[in-house]
Amino acid sequence: MRLFIRILSALLFTLALAIAIVTFLPGRKIAELAGQQIEKQTGREVYFGGDVRFSIWPTLGIQADNVALANADWAGPEPMLTAGRLTIGVDAADLIGGRVRITELTAIVPHLNLETRADGTGNWMFAPSPAAGATAGEGAQDPSAAFAIEALALSGASLRYAPHGQEVVELNQVDLSLLWPDPNGTATVDLTLRPTGAPLRLRGEIGRFRRFLAGEVTSVGLALETGASKARLDGRADLTGAFDGRVTGTSEDTSALMVALGQAAVDVPRGLGRRVEFAADTTYTPDGRLALRDLSLGLDQNTLKGEADLDLAATPLHVTASLRGDVLDLAALDAVASASGRGGTGAGQGGWSTEPIDASALRLMNGQIGLDVQGVKTSRLTLGPSRITIAIDKARAVIGFLPVSAFGGALQGELIANDRNGLSVAGNLRFSDLQMQQALGQLAAYDKLNGVAQGSLEFLGVGNSMDQIMRSLSGKGAVEIGKGFFTGFDLQAIMDPQGGNGGTTVFDGLSASFAMQEGSLRNEDFLATLKGLKAEGAGRVGLGAQDLDYTFTPTAFSGESRNGISVPVRISGSWFDPEIKPDLSKLVQPQLESAEEKAKQAVKDKLSEELGVPVETEEDLNNALKKRVEEEARKQLLKFLGGN
Repeated sequence: MRLFIRILSALLFTLALAIAIVTFLPGRKIAELAGQQIEKQTGREVYFGGDVRFSIWPTLGIQADNVALANADWAGPEPMLTAGRLTIGVDAADLIGGRVRITELTAIVPHLNLETRADGTGNWMFAPSPAAGATAGEGAQDPSAAFAIEALALSGASLRYAPHGQEVVELNQVDLSLLWPDPNGTATVDLTLRPTGAPLRLRGEIGRFRRFLAGEVTSVGLALETGASKARLDGRADLTGAFDGRVTGTSEDTSALMVALGQAAVDVPRGLGRRVEFAADTTYTPDGRLALRDLSLGLDQNTLKGEADLDLAATPLHVTASLRGDVLDLAALDAVASASGRGGTGAGQGGWSTEPIDASALRLMNGQIGLDVQGVKTSRLTLGPSRITIAIDKARAVIGFLPVSAFGGALQGELIANDRNGLSVAGNLRFSDLQMQQALGQLAAYDKLNGVAQGSLEFLGVGNSMDQIMRSLSGKGAVEIGKGFFTGFDLQAIMDPQGGNGGTTVFDGLSASFAMQEGSLRNEDFLATLKGLKAEGAGRVGLGAQDLDYTFTPTAFSGESRNGISVPVRISGSWFDPEIKPDLSKLVQPQLESAEEKAKQAVKDKLSEELGVPVETEEDLNNALKKRVEEEARKQLLKFLGGN
């Protein structure tokens, strides 16, 4: 019992002595001792420009106003750190023993002035003062030890970072918590940045933190989080920002992520990265080069794998990538395409949009991207296995098809979008073995033409709206189809009321070539061959004005003779309400003009039988033909153009 009382008395005496020492020791004196300790360990002077007060709670130490820490001698006269208020925590046991060992620094509204010189040395890299080295032989200080502190807290800090030869970075409202209990061990970091107001939080551990501060490469494990986005970095890094390791991350809202990183908000269509999942072996160098290997990229419902190299320091961003994937679902792009298609401001009924096309995305990056996918699918278009290259240089993008499996056949060539001096679009495409029912059905919702097509298309359009581009189109093309048929259109029935194929036109071949100039397409050699018939066509199709003036001329042969009766049909007016009528001014009747009277009468008799009305005079013939052609041509051609 006596032993217990003695021990308790000793403890109470020690506690009373400690309270007396810390109570009566002047704050200014502790501040001077702390300043000397910091100067010994860092080689930098500490200035106390305001009041200095001793504190017991929440931190044992001092509180000082208007404090500054000197800069490196090569970094200029501005202090490296200034703070409106600085709390310096000290170790109580050392203080009782008459020594000052700093354990904690807390700065309120500080300003950090950081920079590097040409050799990469930062002004935050401290070196002990000569006085500290002189006492090392006495065991008072290890001269190899850099400034170490158990806890550092910055609240509401402003930061200016000037890396040598690079753009200065300035940040405000920075919060930092650093726990470093072992001077030779790991430090725990909790850093919050607000480049645009939204918090960007970085938490984790940095191994061998003393060496990290000295510029050496150490292990890191860091988690980054902002809003609905987060990432994880595990690998090795140094103070310059160099990193080598694995990066994984997800973002539920890439637009909000871009804003948090100080970029403009982007409205990403679904399928291209409204939601992102990312994983890659990553190497980053301080000059802004980023290498991604074993890359896995999830863009909403789509997944791509491959490799990529980015030059983040280049203006604009430079990207080289090779990506592979399964079938890409890009159905959301149809809505984007519709917005820039018909029905825009200033357009007439069904006219092209006059809304300006925003092609600014072409200026966001340069580089080359190779894409090898098993297919591409939208709500109205399906492509098979495809190899695509995308090359962008100074706002000019070239999309190459190498080839693309499309509509049962293959499509090769390139599409170009150029926004260097105003927007222009161009293409040079070749296609083979295309199933026309699939192609027209998916591209134009027209599935009445069946056959396998070969052909080519070259075009160029200039303008800042869809209307301007369509009205400026120039180029040429050709198409050739082997045996096939039209459904809902019976050409034979027009020429022979007793014949026909039950609403279908079967042809042995079809071919046409065309040229485009100032938004008008002209064709002079349309030819379709059928059993006992041929059909020719020539005229103009207004791609920009959405009108047409086209004459379609079917010719019925008489037996083995190649001379027959031709019944031209003229289609003119708007695409959406065309006028269809026989063009009797071009009616050709070679039999009636060259045959003898007996032959003429035989033809008249045959026509009377076929047309179902008496034909005695040329006027009777014209009236009968006109009536017959008007009825059949309108009925069949309206079906052909998509009517019921």
